[in-house]
Amino acid sequence: MTEAGNVDAKSLTREEAEERGALLDVDRYDIAVDLRGLFEGEVLESVSRIAFRCTTPGASTFVDCAAEVRSATLNGRELDLSTVAEGRIPLPDLAADNVLLVHAAQSDTGSGAGILRTVDPSDKLVYVWTSFEPDDARRAWACFDQPDLKAPHAFTVSAPESWTVTSNGAPDSVEDLDDGGRVWRFPDTPRLSTYVVVVNAGPFHEIREQRGGHSLGLYCRQSLKQYLERDAADLLDTTERGLAFFGERFGQPFPQERYDQVFVPGMGGAMENWGCVTWTDSVLFRSAPTHGQKALVASVLLHEMAHMWFGDLVTMQWWDDLWLNEAFASWAATWASVNATQYTDGWATFLAASKLTGYQVDMGPASHPIRGDVPNVAQAMANFDAITYVKGESVLKQLVAYVGEDAFVEGLRAYFRDHAWGNTRLHDLMSAVGTAAGRDLSSWTTQWFDRAGTDTLAMRGREILATGPGGEDARPHHLEIGVYQRNGEALEKAGTAYVETTGPRTAVDGLPEADLYLLNDSDLAFAAVRPDERSLRVLLESAGQLPDPLSRAVAVSTAWDMLVKGELSTDELLTCVLDVLASERSAGVVEPFLAMALRAADQWSAPVAVPTALARLAAVAAELAEDPEHRAPALRTLAASATSEDHFALLDKAATEDNDLAWRVLARRAALGTYDAAEVEALLERDPDPEAAVRALGVTAARPDEAAKAEAWEAIFEKRSVPVGPMMVGVAQSFWRPVQGELMLPWTQRYLDWVSDVQTGGGMMTVGGTLRAMFPTTGDQEFLDRARKIATDEGVDPTVRATLLTGTDTLARVLRARG
Repeated sequence: MTEAGNVDAKSLTREEAEERGALLDVDRYDIAVDLRGLFEGEVLESVSRIAFRCTTPGASTFVDCAAEVRSATLNGRELDLSTVAEGRIPLPDLAADNVLLVHAAQSDTGSGAGILRTVDPSDKLVYVWTSFEPDDARRAWACFDQPDLKAPHAFTVSAPESWTVTSNGAPDSVEDLDDGGRVWRFPDTPRLSTYVVVVNAGPFHEIREQRGGHSLGLYCRQSLKQYLERDAADLLDTTERGLAFFGERFGQPFPQERYDQVFVPGMGGAMENWGCVTWTDSVLFRSAPTHGQKALVASVLLHEMAHMWFGDLVTMQWWDDLWLNEAFASWAATWASVNATQYTDGWATFLAASKLTGYQVDMGPASHPIRGDVPNVAQAMANFDAITYVKGESVLKQLVAYVGEDAFVEGLRAYFRDHAWGNTRLHDLMSAVGTAAGRDLSSWTTQWFDRAGTDTLAMRGREILATGPGGEDARPHHLEIGVYQRNGEALEKAGTAYVETTGPRTAVDGLPEADLYLLNDSDLAFAAVRPDERSLRVLLESAGQLPDPLSRAVAVSTAWDMLVKGELSTDELLTCVLDVLASERSAGVVEPFLAMALRAADQWSAPVAVPTALARLAAVAAELAEDPEHRAPALRTLAASATSEDHFALLDKAATEDNDLAWRVLARRAALGTYDAAEVEALLERDPDPEAAVRALGVTAARPDEAAKAEAWEAIFEKRSVPVGPMMVGVAQSFWRPVQGELMLPWTQRYLDWVSDVQTGGGMMTVGGTLRAMFPTTGDQEFLDRARKIATDEGVDPTVRATLLTGTDTLARVLRARG
């Protein structure tokens, strides 16, 4: 017997999964879950009945169960619980047809390791959610926790009387129990992997509407219902549009009527459970959301929805093809945003807000191929990163440009048709797309999916010079060169050159004279681009005059890449971005450009130059705030950069009815050394947000004071009272203040003290979210040296290693830029 909630669970290896996958075929899961112990306590109980077949009778294997095993029988005989170890129950002497029955209990329901029980601080109501990717279903009940052993799941859930339970479909029945509470019985799911089933419960506020042939449900905790009701129309509209768009374009409508989305506390992101997506409820913004926030929510909604096809309907065989899920869902989300919603500048937003993170990881020591080597599930957890998501999406956009959208969609339809409810590898998808396009994609696939690093494309005269990372041969690139001529104060497009690069030098024939050749216009390629000398000068001086938001994003991102690689000063980059913002009117790029400018001014500038850089940004933000469409993001940027009494007067007036802005202003004042405890208490009383105390902690964290830093540190790392996700990111941004200099350095070492002990094996979102959010944005050589040593120590957790390698590479570049 193992102790509840204290299981040292072993990470499943690829070889073990292959052996078990060849040996077993799972017929079904019948899982009884008792949540009543979570109403006032910490224990979730489960009884898992697994019917499965064995291809080699007499063989042995194991079932995963990282919880307290109270009893286990195989084909009616009791199993020896003394053999249970490392989250595994040995299964000896299998028959051809088998029935396994395991009664388990899990008391670790407060850490976010597969299950999280939370108590709303405002009304003390209890909520429970599950999230099992990549292998946390084993923490709730016994299962064969690997993606290729798919089976129908039937859940029977006992819960307190006041709770609503959601799972992968609509319940068949809800009945009272003789010993208290109610039992919810759910029908069989389709054949699903263990990581995309779900049970959520609590006294949820529910909104349900019939839209486009589907019953669409939205759920949240009671204390946030006003925000869900505010956003419901947008959420339901995007959901209806997305289901219709994907159903038509993929050639397969979503096959069940019910589609639910549950917004839960304490979650770091969102999870694509079949028919019942769980979200962090921090996206129910406590102030009126900006265009950028609405676009982000639409993108996440469509990403998780796309997983119903990419990942749930058709699932990767093993985690080395994780990108088959994540990159495709990300690409499909932007594709759908542009074609089926109001967010038609989605590709420009993707470049300005997200794609640069892909370049950031790919240029550093934690880079890996999109299809990486994943010897065990622990390594899979490390690959939930910007290579898998962002570079993967970018390469798929390049593939669509390479074969044509019509052929690509035809290939997707064949892929879903031929592999529905099964498992696939990269070859299955690429062969479907290649057949549809009439092209052999084998060499293209190897070069793009099996090689790490970013190519560089440089314009020299009428040629494109292409070099691969480390001097290797470059991959083939399909891209555009925008030809722009000056006309007064404007840059007008005079034409487009379409190029497919081959080898190290590619001639561009027929290119007319121009003031600016914008390399990678339309952002089809994933590559670092360098314009010719004349074009670079025009780009830096006049990017804001380009006629299209995507072209402006290409120009600005080119300048940013040059800053990161030491080819441009922070001042030059900031001048370029601020020039664009002075005239930018596309809501899709205003917010990411503001965020980039703030990052450059606050983090990439030398400490002595930060006040001046922030003052320049504040002036542009104050001007932009005069435009009603951009007022909210401009004011939030101003709150982070305010340097004068005029700035604060403008902010104070705007913050009287905007609690979110009021918290930002208090944090800025605190960072500058002005902390008013009475104002913080007054805002706490005024703000109905159940997480208002976390916002107050952000104000504390910003103070240039050792005791204040200690209070914030204790809340994050010891009390664990700061939810992962946007809430923790906000506190981290307040905490790490590069201009606070020497005060920060001991805390960078404390971060490494914590990292040295952390393992991400349980609770990917919780532990991984804290690891990444709290990575220092300032430091010294001592910090860099120690962090790199930890990253290269034998046996270090793969997620820790990747985070440290990427973080130190970026910080080293920042320190160099600061001089």
